[in-house]
Amino acid sequence: MTHHSPSASALPLPYVEMDGHPATEDDLRVPALFGFGHFTALQVRDRRVRGLGLHLERLEGANRELFQLPLDGGRVRELIRGALDRAGLRDASVRVHGFLPPGESRTRVMVTVREPASMTPGGRSLMAVPYARAVPHIKRPGEFGQTYYGMLAARAGFDEALLTAPGGVVTEGAITNIGFWDGSSVVWPDAPALIGITMALLERGLAAAGEPSVRRAVTLDGLGAYQGAFICNSQGMAPVRRIDAVEFGDGDGEMEEVMGRLEAVHQGGPTELL
Repeated sequence: MTHHSPSASALPLPYVEMDGHPATEDDLRVPALFGFGHFTALQVRDRRVRGLGLHLERLEGANRELFQLPLDGGRVRELIRGALDRAGLRDASVRVHGFLPPGESRTRVMVTVREPASMTPGGRSLMAVPYARAVPHIKRPGEFGQTYYGMLAARAGFDEALLTAPGGVVTEGAITNIGFWDGSSVVWPDAPALIGITMALLERGLAAAGEPSVRRAVTLDGLGAYQGAFICNSQGMAPVRRIDAVEFGDGDGEMEEVMGRLEAVHQGGPTELL
């Protein structure tokens, strides 16, 4: 099988490597047939990553929990650098996956590279759905429930699904974290959810800026207590304009100003060279 490194202008599909070489057909059988694993998604700009250390900690922690094996951060950085070199990119969207096929004793690391992405501007509409992920602290591929409810939300004219536990307890977006503004501080739902890297960076940055965020139970029937909301993930953040029939207005520009502060906190955080 012949492999060609793509140019920066020709990446219709992700460029995929397994353990430091262009993925072969045999390599791709691993995620296709033994998809139990974990991953992290990150944005690279000029070979630098915001929150790189947190991404490496996420991979290491998940690998030990799932496979009882370490996943060395130095190895991961080397694999990302090599994939970027062979893809011919300095700016990119990167995913790093860990798998352990039956009978193997070393984690197989798959790196996918595609063109960089950022969250498009504009308010989002979320459809609340009755679904909460099992083992939510581990980020993993093949989430049927999230994809299913995200599809239903899109068909109903919404931008994303909002996952809720029994009792209408808000947990997280299908592919994002969600935060609320109560007029004085950012409120994160105090419920089982994946702590996204951008969320973690915002928590740290807000605390350092003297505006610490808080964790508090948020329910669908209590949304009226909040002046606004926003979502965030590795691609950035965006305001939420409505959840189901609950509208979040911005007549006085308060949420615009809050979003500006959040963006400044996020962009002001350090980046790390791969």
